[in-house]
Amino acid sequence: MKLFTFIVLILTFSFLFLGACAVNKVESNSKPITHELWDTLVQTHVSSDGKVDYKNFIKDSLRLNSYINLLSANHPNDVNWSTNERLAFWINAYNAFTIKLVIDHYPTKSIKDIKKGIPFINDVWEINFFKIEGISYNLNDIEHGIIRKRFTEPRIHAACNCASFSCPKLRNEAFTAEKLEEQLDEQMRSFIKNKTKNLVDEDNPKLSKIFRWYAGDFKKTGVSIRKYINQYSEIKIKKGADIDYLSYNWALNE
Repeated sequence: MKLFTFIVLILTFSFLFLGACAVNKVESNSKPITHELWDTLVQTHVSSDGKVDYKNFIKDSLRLNSYINLLSANHPNDVNWSTNERLAFWINAYNAFTIKLVIDHYPTKSIKDIKKGIPFINDVWEINFFKIEGISYNLNDIEHGIIRKRFTEPRIHAACNCASFSCPKLRNEAFTAEKLEEQLDEQMRSFIKNKTKNLVDEDNPKLSKIFRWYAGDFKKTGVSIRKYINQYSEIKIKKGADIDYLSYNWALNE
């Protein structure tokens, strides 16, 4: 009986998770927006190595809220927005709303410590705390329901920042449609090269768990994890090397 109850609970939570990430397309007449506000914010409050000054983000909340309001008033659509304009929007939105969530609960040692006591909410990424053109969203909706579902682009895993030490660094520049290809390449290259995130070795590589959690996304490009890493790494992993994965540090990235 206990086993049956446990299985029912697992299935229930799985259903809720999948439901939360099943994001329908939205009819909108919005036009592409500028991300200049976000660019100024991250240039001011994020270091070149991705450390975030949350205290000064709080002091600069007027500008942050102005950018949040801009995001909230303009839902990307397939009519007026190019693919790169939509993807840049969603990456910037994920990062900006993550910052907003953290500073609203600051100080905290980890984003995972943010709790609201909402029934059937497994973790912080399932909290609906913002709206875009009146539609409620959570961070999982953006990452899994929109970005991963609609864009075959594994480099987003080096661009969307989860406010934690082991995450790829938060870029201190806004993503833009015009520079998106270059920016995503730089993010992935920098992430793989960073020895606090990945230890690339010819024979005994120890990679970020991101490459295990989202292995399917990387393999959709038609190559193995080893070959994918080798595209961006100066050190090439040898064929047949045994890949291991590092522990993930969820401490706040400050």
